[in-house]
Amino acid sequence: MSVNPELVGREFPPTAPYLVGREKVREFARAVFATDPQHEDTTAAQALGYADVVAPPTFAIVVQDLTLQQLLNLPDSGIVLERTVHAEQRFRYTRPIVAGDALTAKLSVTGVRPFGKGAMVTSESEITDDTGAHVVTAISVLLVGGEDA
Repeated sequence: MSVNPELVGREFPPTAPYLVGREKVREFARAVFATDPQHEDTTAAQALGYADVVAPPTFAIVVQDLTLQQLLNLPDSGIVLERTVHAEQRFRYTRPIVAGDALTAKLSVTGVRPFGKGAMVTSESEITDDTGAHVVTAISVLLVGGEDA
């Protein structure tokens, strides 16, 4: 089965709120070698005007992953995980993610482009805080190989 072109325009329900924990931010920062003090030290973050530690920019993938799971679990998507690689990732921020945020994400598929025997699937996850304010849009491109790839 190839990637279903009818995925384009499909929107998924919002995820349950993800509470950003201080220790999760610290763990993620260590994992990606983000060594700026605001990622580890509450006092350093507060000196910069934030309520708590600030997540590195790529932390948004943790929340976006919740939406990508919705897409990958669709029985009619034609996306086979064993033939899929994460080809591209971009973020458009309104403000940084901070420990204590309760974030909700909503995925929409914005493109399916044939690529050899497979396809490139582009999706956008709009991530908002508990007031509904935009925090970040996470754009992901998955390269899905064809059956003979």
